[in-house]
Amino acid sequence: MNQETHNQLVSFIWNIANDVLVNTYDKGEYRKVIMPLIVIRRLDAVLEPTKEAVLSMKKTLDEAGILDQEMALCSAAGQAFCNSSPFTLKQLKARTNSQQLKLDFITYLDGFSANVQDIITKFELRNQVEKLSNGGILGMMIEKLTDNRVNLSTLPVLDDDRNERLPALDNHSMGTIFEELLRKFNEDYNVTAAGEHFTPRDIVDLMADIAFVPVADSITDNTYLIYDGACGTGGILTKAEERINELAIASGKRINTHIYGQELQPETFATCKADLLIKGEGDEAKNIAFGSTISEDGNANHTFDFMISNPPFGTPWKKDLENWGIKDKKEITDRRFVKGYKTNNELNFVPNIGDPQMLFLANNISKMKNDTAFGSRIVEVHNGSSLFTGNAGGGESNLRKYIIEHDMLEAIIAIPEKMFYNTGIATFIWIVTNRKSVERRGKVQLIDATSLKSPIRKNLGEKNCEFTPDIRKQILDLYLRFEKSEQCKIFDNNEFGYWEVTIERPLRDENGKIVTDSKGKAKMDSKLKDSEQIPLTFPGGMEAFLQKEVYPYYPDAVVNTSKAVIGYELSFTKYFYKPIELRPLADIKADIKAIENETDGLLNLILGE
Repeated sequence: MNQETHNQLVSFIWNIANDVLVNTYDKGEYRKVIMPLIVIRRLDAVLEPTKEAVLSMKKTLDEAGILDQEMALCSAAGQAFCNSSPFTLKQLKARTNSQQLKLDFITYLDGFSANVQDIITKFELRNQVEKLSNGGILGMMIEKLTDNRVNLSTLPVLDDDRNERLPALDNHSMGTIFEELLRKFNEDYNVTAAGEHFTPRDIVDLMADIAFVPVADSITDNTYLIYDGACGTGGILTKAEERINELAIASGKRINTHIYGQELQPETFATCKADLLIKGEGDEAKNIAFGSTISEDGNANHTFDFMISNPPFGTPWKKDLENWGIKDKKEITDRRFVKGYKTNNELNFVPNIGDPQMLFLANNISKMKNDTAFGSRIVEVHNGSSLFTGNAGGGESNLRKYIIEHDMLEAIIAIPEKMFYNTGIATFIWIVTNRKSVERRGKVQLIDATSLKSPIRKNLGEKNCEFTPDIRKQILDLYLRFEKSEQCKIFDNNEFGYWEVTIERPLRDENGKIVTDSKGKAKMDSKLKDSEQIPLTFPGGMEAFLQKEVYPYYPDAVVNTSKAVIGYELSFTKYFYKPIELRPLADIKADIKAIENETDGLLNLILGE
């Protein structure tokens, strides 16, 4: 679908809300009606060509006294879902009696197969029928959505000469339209409950390339499982599945792919599931779990070959504590987040309660395949806090420590600001794998792609730039070449580690004498207590650092190196900082001289001389 057609569809649907719902709903409630009805109309449009076949099959089954009809009716519909009611939406729009229309519309909804009933329930659409009917706008909504000037079907609309009048709306385009509409509702009407699932398609394309292109030669005739624990409308999963199949076909491989995901927001979960049904992937739709990936893991017994995700960040996850039935994050025992629970090697990955993104990364780490030659690859978007937040021994630092010390961090790519719809902050793509190539073992690659962007004609929320295909190729080439350059740095794993030690100094009296306790042991001055981070790469280790950087300035410092804690953090600023180039002195002198000439005599004029 081209951009013009996309914009026309978005505008048409957007205007339905403003034209029809204005006197019945508050603006913040428009999405509760528009979003589910778009999905229902799309399902309806897909089923229209086989409606008579379904009704004929139902009549046959009824006459034969067969009660379990769903499989046969879906087969007659030629889809993974069906509607056995006597109606289509186009037929319902002709109703003139509002009460009869309401009853028939409810019958129409009830006629959908069980897999669509779950979608209707998540949208809470039945809750809106009474209000739409009482407001006298149910018929108007149906009439608008079935307007022959728009096509929400997966088939093109042809004119009398069999030429395409309206293009088909594929699943990828439908997901983009849905997300843009939801973004506009949230943005224009100050609704802030959702939004973390928006991933622009140019970033999705880049993530899919990063996930699959580097291992394309290793893909064999096999089955591959793809997972997204924050799948939104399923855009990442859809694109990922398309991309790996493209690469397999290009190399003559015959592969099977299965997608799995989980989504917390009911609207986006319902849309994801609906699009999978429309694609004919009824079995795949069953693989999308509803609920919080953190506390209600819907894929607890699975491991995956590829995990690609843009998890929420900067949103509190206190609700998950309630789901677990606990009050404090210290009580978490989930082995995804507490490695080696109740053992001598216990390592806690639980981050600050205000940001869940590292929990999603830990969840993915727990689902890696360790018993296959191919292993697993994780490609995940994070904001900058994942690089450095948390003290040594804290959850965030412990997760970085675990990933790096197990040699799983392959690369991190810094991407430009203003790339996402709902945030302008700096973001980074993490690439994690448990099957590094030989040349990458023991190494971490950092890529600064912040300057690689192309401006877009009109901002989409916060998004004011994009990755063109050429830019995506340029970033992928930087990653694949694995060569040091101005934009690419390569380090040993231990470059990012440090010992965190506590430095104390004795308490002294007013005469400068050290104060001791009853056993003659020096007391420490709590006001002078400090900590120091000592790089693991410091020549000579901790003791050499203390001799050079601490004791010359504080000879009385007391450091217990046996209690040092190892932490890890990464800083792009440290490695890619470019100081502002100073202007040549001659240019500065010339500017000063020009200002002096312009103001010559001005002081005398002010003083009246």
